[in-house]
Amino acid sequence: MGGLLAFSRAVDWLNERFGRVADYCVLAACLISAGNATVRYLFSYSTNGLLEIQWYLFGALVLLGAPYTLQRNEHVRVDLVYMALSPRGRLWVDALGFTIILIPAGLYLSWLCFPFFWQAFVSDEVSQNAGGLILWPAKLLLPLGFALLTAQGVSELIKRAAALQGVIEVETEYEKPLQ
Repeated sequence: MGGLLAFSRAVDWLNERFGRVADYCVLAACLISAGNATVRYLFSYSTNGLLEIQWYLFGALVLLGAPYTLQRNEHVRVDLVYMALSPRGRLWVDALGFTIILIPAGLYLSWLCFPFFWQAFVSDEVSQNAGGLILWPAKLLLPLGFALLTAQGVSELIKRAAALQGVIEVETEYEKPLQ
């Protein structure tokens, strides 16, 4: 279990770094959006590249931030039964969810998305919009994001297995969002 927990810590460390990148993507997207609007209204100038870079950054925010969100246990849950379970029951629900849903889906989506990225990369695909950007960086986010999410799912599964064995403690409390 020690080697698996070391792997889990490495995945957590990596996804925490990508989570920080996602944080900065929010700031960059806001600054670009505000700058683009300012230039458009003051100087009647704009370019599609500025609009496209915003959706690149939004894609990075979602796809690179999702694994970090999972690591922090702040992802969206459908809480019909989860909080009524004991902490051990929650560990089992998490472990089964990671094993049956998240990890297989993440592997499949990573596998599906890689050729989509690769084709854009080898062909130097460019947006069809005037002033548009190259597309492969945005398309790279898909297999990368799903691979990171899958790795985080494996990390979380390792932690749940260790907690079920009594090796570590895992916080299973979930605070419902205020609405």
